[in-house]
Amino acid sequence: MSTPAAPVARLLYKPEEAAEALAVGRSTVYELMAAGSLEYIKLGRCRRIRRDDLERYVASLTPQPN
Repeated sequence: MSTPAAPVARLLYKPEEAAEALAVGRSTVYELMAAGSLEYIKLGRCRRIRRDDLERYVASLTPQPN
């Protein structure tokens, strides 16, 4: 009897997946990439966002005062 494999933590995200992780729209992710606010890599014609870059972007956000 085999045991189920543990899920692998994702290292690269498609822009659509990054949008879901950030709870924003896909076009917002593309705008952030175009503005240089969210770093990404190109693999051929595909754009991918590293998990570390997503975390760095979120850490750079400043909370709004009440």
